[in-house]
Amino acid sequence: MSRQNRKSGARRDRTNLYSEITDKIIAELEAGRVPWVQPWGTAAAKAPIGLPKNASTDLQYSGINVLLLWGAVIERGFSGQSWLTFRQALSLGGNVRKGERGTTIVYADRFVPEDEKRRARETGEDAQAIPFLKRFTVFNTDQCENLPEDVAITAPPVPTGLIEPRVEALIAATGIDFRIGGNRAFYVPAHDYVQVPPPQAYFEPINWHRTALHEMGHATGHASRLGRDFSGSFGTKKYAFEELIAEINAAFCCASLGIAPTVRHADYIGSWLDVLREDNRAIVRAASQAGKAADWLLAFAPDAVETSRDRRVA
Repeated sequence: MSRQNRKSGARRDRTNLYSEITDKIIAELEAGRVPWVQPWGTAAAKAPIGLPKNASTDLQYSGINVLLLWGAVIERGFSGQSWLTFRQALSLGGNVRKGERGTTIVYADRFVPEDEKRRARETGEDAQAIPFLKRFTVFNTDQCENLPEDVAITAPPVPTGLIEPRVEALIAATGIDFRIGGNRAFYVPAHDYVQVPPPQAYFEPINWHRTALHEMGHATGHASRLGRDFSGSFGTKKYAFEELIAEINAAFCCASLGIAPTVRHADYIGSWLDVLREDNRAIVRAASQAGKAADWLLAFAPDAVETSRDRRVA
């Protein structure tokens, strides 16, 4: 195969991979299921709440891979959130059971093509990197056998008695202006403050914490923090995209803190579908930015939750 054909094939595979992921998320939303809000409390959910991790390296997966692996855990009834590649299972002295079907995840990075490097040298301009996705196959530890006992054991869920104080301590530690009052939850970018109703206004008090993490997710986008685009007015695709980031961020934070994630804005599903249908890379970008927002917030968790980007796998 010629070099040109290989490059064309790689481009097609990247495009197909974006489309595959987007089509899967769209199908879930069209069916009325929100992929980042897994029914952890139902009989279908056997795994404890938490973010998926690699059982060999102990690193947490991030971004779109969290959604893909959560989906597989719920769909196939796995009892844990630990994953291995075929080779990692072998390196630990175990193996993937014969006939098991793996789950596709992706590695996202950027590269600079040789012709772009050459153009940059000739013009003196900065070389432009091109984003790419590469697919990998992983297997839940439930799909493996002969693994060391400490790898195969499922970690217990976080005690519920520790959840609410940790969320409150996290909010205080961020230094974000956080106000309680009124009957609406919102973030005001121009004045950089979050406001949520008091906990007693919620039918289930735990929902106060989920709401707070959603609005705190918006606050991470302020220019003094992660610097996201808040220029979209209500009803625009930019607005829907920011809501998507805040929602997924809240789910990531909830999972890390042991709170069953829930959707707070089910009425946004239609606008999210519009965004995803128009741009097959939108869900990957939204999940990536949500991961960065969650990392920023969870760095303030009182027990020093290990969520730094450089300690995660893509």
